[in-house]
Amino acid sequence: MLRIVGAALSLAFLAAGTAAETPQGTIVEDQKPRKFALFDGNFLRNVFTAKSAKHAEVTYSRAWIDALPLVDKSKRDAEWQCLSEALYFEARGESVRGQFAVAEVIANRANHGSFPENICGVVKQGTASGRKYGCQFTYNCDGVKNRIHEKAAYERVGKVARLLIDGSHKDLTNGATHYHTKAVSPAWARQFPKTATIGVHHFYRMPTRVSKK
Repeated sequence: MLRIVGAALSLAFLAAGTAAETPQGTIVEDQKPRKFALFDGNFLRNVFTAKSAKHAEVTYSRAWIDALPLVDKSKRDAEWQCLSEALYFEARGESVRGQFAVAEVIANRANHGSFPENICGVVKQGTASGRKYGCQFTYNCDGVKNRIHEKAAYERVGKVARLLIDGSHKDLTNGATHYHTKAVSPAWARQFPKTATIGVHHFYRMPTRVSKK
């Protein structure tokens, strides 16, 4: 038994080493990226539970995500709530792949070093300014009260949020920290390398690369 546990832990530690719309913060080229704390502690649990192992093979289809059980109330913590709401207001009309991509940007920002170090901090960045459209995610500062009207859509993005927080996702955006819709062309987009185009969004990465799990 000790050999089995030891082998599993060795695999876990080996695997652990591989892993918005407006620019924010001063770019420091030699800045060391932070370790994304939300993934800590979840990896070993995923190794030892068959349910999490099943989730590790994400299929980017609405049928697949809708077939998953609703997120358990015990796992609807503050970070899940923040990410679910951001996905609902920013990407509920996107494909499942597009929703995962937007979620990645939020997670990448939390892991970057130029942004707040957790999901809620990233999502709410700029809300204290009191300025309309002064937020990194405009739905928080557009003057419209945030209300969840589409229950099915919210349940769907809630599953996406939980899967991403638990580490069950692939790198779809190559470390993107920014995105914008195809309908606009912000000036900062000419300064950052484009990493992907998924659905209605173009994705970009700041010069400082995020860490990889």
